[in-house]
Amino acid sequence: MKTYKFTAFEPTGKLIVEENWEFASDEEAKEKGPDKLEEKDLSEKTHRLVNTAGKLILFHV
Repeated sequence: MKTYKFTAFEPTGKLIVEENWEFASDEEAKEKGPDKLEEKDLSEKTHRLVNTAGKLILFHV
């Protein structure tokens, strides 16, 4: 499993959530990340998910 950093923000820029998520690959993160967003009711908030190399996997403004 690989570790990914997830962050979500309010429109003001205030940090809501900062968590480490684990997925087997970038592809799995792209597929299953949106499900985790729905579970946490954060899909409409500004958010990003990056891998340990800093590659942007998911992003929403």
